[in-house]
Formats: sequence, structure tokens, C-alpha cells
Amino acid sequence: MADTASDVPQGFSRRLGVVGVLLLTLSVATPASSVFVIAPDMLRGAGTGTLWALILAAIVCVATGYIYAELSSAFPVAGGEYVMVTHTLGPLAGFVMLGVNVFNNLIFLPVAGLGISEVLGSVIPGLPAVPTAVAVVAACALVGILDIRLNAFVTGTFLLIEVLALAAVSVLGLVHAARNPLDFLLHPVAVQNGALAPVSFASIGVTAAIALFALNGYGAAVYFGEEMEQAPTRIARTVMLALVATLVLEGTPIVAALVGSPDLIRLFTVDNPFGALVRERGSLGLVQWVSVGVALAIVNAIIAWVLACARFFYSTARDGCWGRPIDRWLLAIHPRFGSPWIGTLIIGAVAIGLCFVPLRLLELWSGTGLIAIYLGIALAAMVGRANGITTAAPYRMPFYPLAPIVTFAALGYVTLTNSWDAEGRWALIATLVQVAVSIAYYLLVLRPRGAWTARIPAVESVIPASATSDAR
Repeated sequence: MADTASDVPQGFSRRLGVVGVLLLTLSVATPASSVFVIAPDMLRGAGTGTLWALILAAIVCVATGYIYAELSSAFPVAGGEYVMVTHTLGPLAGFVMLGVNVFNNLIFLPVAGLGISEVLGSVIPGLPAVPTAVAVVAACALVGILDIRLNAFVTGTFLLIEVLALAAVSVLGLVHAARNPLDFLLHPVAVQNGALAPVSFASIGVTAAIALFALNGYGAAVYFGEEMEQAPTRIARTVMLALVATLVLEGTPIVAALVGSPDLIRLFTVDNPFGALVRERGSLGLVQWVSVGVALAIVNAIIAWVLACARFFYSTARDGCWGRPIDRWLLAIHPRFGSPWIGTLIIGAVAIGLCFVPLRLLELWSGTGLIAIYLGIALAAMVGRANGITTAAPYRMPFYPLAPIVTFAALGYVTLTNSWDAEGRWALIATLVQVAVSIAYYLLVLRPRGAWTARIPAVESVIPASATSDAR
């Protein structure tokens, strides 16, 4: 049935250019948070094999970056991945992608919040992790209600501080380089029973899943597509710029720490290895400055991700996923700030609850969730090309179908190695449970209501909705 004027929810205003969306996307990717909060677990799990894990994750990210660029160009819609999959692979596959993303998009908020106390340990010793995370997530949710242009300015300012902190770590490590990074590739080692020993392929694979989470965020540009001017022709460039910046800003300090740390065993076992490197190679004052900078970066990332999540959930409500009154709440646009304000507050409340879940478990769940998401969009890109659904997209990935093939191969390896590891297996099982719950919800709740699809606002996509349904 066609929408009437009263059925159409109030949408967003187009007030962002490439720079604004890029700043928000990089803030979502939050390189400093990934380095200081997530990378320590990578070093503990794989030691110098972290370099291999990063390379594998980077290969996947470059391939999926091209995929995101093409599909975002075709579908610059706030729902992101599930919209792309729905209009290429069909509504059931699309809703499975939506279900995985609902959980995956919420995980970053508590992960980042729980890392603040460790980062600020040199400035405020004994800062409790969970209460700090709860307070920060709550405050960021309130800030997320404000005007998107104001938030872009705030996140851009914090992002500059973040880059300076990462630069300090990189310079200190590289200036005091004591090891050849080629040794990390030829003879990767990790700490076992208090000594360095060869690291297993399974450990590298599990760490690669965490590295995917650390590098993830460049695709978040699509969540701001409905507020971007000329989004179909400009969003692909934004995705690729965000990807390149993320790889450089995260990879450089990690490599610098590996080559410049005076003690690898300490680097792999201490709670804050990058802070320890700054202390050992710099000074206590520099440690405190960097810690404050990274804490601001984490706060910045939480604000940006709250903004992205609110727009994602706005799209799900526009597609009638939850029923009244939840859909109505998620669609409510603030009359002054133009933001989905009730949805933003709901997201903050859920994220506060997740702050009580162990950090390691959240990281692993998100890593395997990204496997499902990346596989889904790779399939969507191939089917979209084969059926002509994405033919009108302004951006076309080069060397097709190389990117989807590389994505399949690399993710196959990551999945296999995760299945060899006890924690990795539980994470894979958790993702399969998300898939099963999504299928059940679609079959038992959505389909009985009638035909379901992901809505594409006509002014925001180069792909007419009728064309996608006809192609299927």
C-alpha cells in the first residue's frame, strides 16, 4: 500500500558535507580508543603476532571498504547494511543483517566506556570501571540529542586531540626502535608461562577478529547519508578516506610500540601497554597528557556512535520493525535539534546496561558479529551487480569481483581459527544465536503482519524502490 502524507515520518535535514561526515565517521572509528582499549587484548592474545592479525584484518577492511563504498553510493540510507542486503538478497536476509547489527552497533558504547578508567589510571588512580562507564555513556547520550552540525564540530575538535595523542605514542616508539618488524612476521611470539614462545595460528585468528572490531567504523558514514548533501556521489569517497585514515592512525602506534618497547613481556602483560611505553620513553607529565587526550577521544567516540546508532534505529522504526509504541518513540525528531531524541535516550539506557557485561566477552561477540556483517554485504555487492540492482550507483569498486572474493577468503580463515579457540567458539555461537533469533522474529512477528522491506526515501537514493523489488 502506498504511503500517505501522514504515514511518512519526519526526516532529517541535509546539512553535512564530506568533511562533516568524515569527522563523524573517524570519531566512530575512534583510532585512539581502539589502540588504548582494544589493542592491549590483541597484544596479550597474539604478542608480536598482532602484526599478522592487523594485516589480515586490514586486508578484509580494504576489501569491504570498496564494498561499502559501492553499496553506500547506491543506498545512502540511515539503516546502512541491512538496507543494502534487503534490496539485494531479500527481506529475510536483510532482517538477519538488521538483527546482528542491532546487537553489534550497541556493543561499542560499553566497550569504550569500560576502557576509560584504565586509560585515566595514571591521572586518577583507582577510578572504578563500571560506574565511570555508566556516567560517561549517560552524558554522551544526552549530548547526542544536540544538533548534528554542532556534534560534528565537537567531534572534530576532540578528534584533533586524539590524533596528537596517537602521534606522541608513534614518535616515542619509532624514535627508540630496537627491533626489526620483519621478525614479527617471520617469528611471531607471545607470552606463555611468563616467557616468550611461538604464537599459534588460532591465537592470530582470534586476534584478527578483535582487530576487525578495532578497525571497524569506516562504513558508519552511511548512517549519516540522509543528512549529507549529494550523498550518492560523495559518500564513497568519505568511506575510503575514513578507511585509510583509520589504518594509518591505528597501525602506526601499534607497530611503534612493538619495535620501540624496552620489554616485550611487560608490553604484552601490563594493563595499559601504550601508557607504559609513553612513561618509559617519555615522562610522567606526557603520560598524563596522553591519558587525558585518549579519554577525550573515547568520549568523542561514544558521542559519535550514539549519533550513528540513533539514526540506524530511526531507520528500523521507519521500516516498522518493533511495533507501537517503540517505532513511534524511535521516530520522534526533536523540534529544535532535528535529532531522533527519544531513540537516542533509549540507546543510552541499553548501553548503560551492557556496561555490566565483561569487556572481553563484548569484544569477541562484536568481532564475530562483524564476520556476519562483512559476509552479508559482500554477497549483497555480488548479487547487486549480477541482478543489475546497483547498476545506477555513481561509484563502482575497481577490479571487481576481487574485493568480495578477498573478503570471503579472509573471513573464512578468521572463522576457522576462531572455531579452534574456546572463547572464539562461544563468540561464534553467540552470533549464530543472534541470527537464529532474527530469523524467528522475522517469521513469527514481521511476516504475519504482511510484506516487509527496508524503506528507501526517494530523495536519498539513486536506486528506486520499485527497481529493487522488480529485480528480485
